[in-house]
Amino acid sequence: MRLLILLGMLAAPLAAQTRDTLVLLKPAAVWDGVSDAPAAGWTVLVRGDRIAAVGPEAQVGAPKGATVIDLPGTTLIPGMIEAHTHLFLHPYNETAWNDQVLREPLALRTARAVNHARATLMAGFTSIRDLGTEGAGYADVGLKQAIDQGIIPGPRMQVATRAMLVTGSYAPKRTDFAFDPPQGAEEADGIDGVMHVARDQIAHGADWVKVYADYRWGPRGETMPTFTEAELRAIVEVAKSSGRAVVAHASTPEGMRRAIVAGVESIEHGDGGTDETWRLMKEHNVTFCPTLAAGDATRQYAGWKKGVDPEPASITAKRASFKTALAAGVTMCVGGDVGVYAHGDDAREMELMVDYGMAPLAVLKAATSGNAKLLHSESRVGRVAPGLLADLVAVQGDPTRDIHAVRAVRMVMKGGVVERR
Repeated sequence: MRLLILLGMLAAPLAAQTRDTLVLLKPAAVWDGVSDAPAAGWTVLVRGDRIAAVGPEAQVGAPKGATVIDLPGTTLIPGMIEAHTHLFLHPYNETAWNDQVLREPLALRTARAVNHARATLMAGFTSIRDLGTEGAGYADVGLKQAIDQGIIPGPRMQVATRAMLVTGSYAPKRTDFAFDPPQGAEEADGIDGVMHVARDQIAHGADWVKVYADYRWGPRGETMPTFTEAELRAIVEVAKSSGRAVVAHASTPEGMRRAIVAGVESIEHGDGGTDETWRLMKEHNVTFCPTLAAGDATRQYAGWKKGVDPEPASITAKRASFKTALAAGVTMCVGGDVGVYAHGDDAREMELMVDYGMAPLAVLKAATSGNAKLLHSESRVGRVAPGLLADLVAVQGDPTRDIHAVRAVRMVMKGGVVERR
């Protein structure tokens, strides 16, 4: 009987499922997003799109009319949050980045993005921060609207639209063509220029303003800082005055320093971080998104046979850099630069963070309550607590001890709707 009811829920229109539905989830244990261990024997009652009650089964009870979903052997956790993804990209070993930007029509890239959104949700990631369409304009705004309106399945999205960089610093490189090729992000220069572009992106739907604080535009292709500190401060001022934040791609000590002191809220990549950089980040409460999985993937695309060949120098250096940031107490977020590798494989970043020295529990907290705080969504998602949105995932086993358990997804619920069972 329970199976028939559940199948009916999956087939029902979104509005019918979320208005007054009562669902009682009965896993083996519940991990709330902040505690040090799961609570065995707890249940979660969902009313409409919100969590109504959490606690021991005897305390929560089984209200009349509630659909009971038994989840034996599982731990119920908050929906995980991916903080660095690109739904409009697909793995570079399938198609090179340049060819995706220059040769794939927008309609094709959007169709791929629809599938990528669904794969992400089915993997248990119910919220994401998409950090740039990489040449697909403002298509992420429309994708977000389609998900919010129930037209297509996908995670809750925060988007950065076109992203921002200084003229001549990004790609495709102009020197490789007999004409000016389209760029993977929007160029802006000078105080007035960057303020105008920031406001324009916000007007088109940007939730975050993303900047490239450094990039590979040195005389020999080396990574060098881009925006001046004054330009970065102007961008942050515009974003903050609209209630938004700035995120910076940065990997050099100077690019990171400028972004940190200018007031960005997270640094992406950070390969060249130093003791002074990590000290500054901690002092300014800047979150670090190390994107370990992107480097791991690109080295394998280049021929590294992981587990067979010696570790490439870049991976060894990244491992050491990550450990120094961790030791410095920098706040970590989970965001792997998905799109460089396959969407739906978001857990790859979490597994690497553990492999590089972070405790499974700490990684799980970063992927839930931690990322919710970074995205200014902690009052809505990231924990299993009454009043929050019912974004819930059941995984086989205990991910607070074994991070690989997050791959064993048995149920995904978003806003009270069972998306995967």
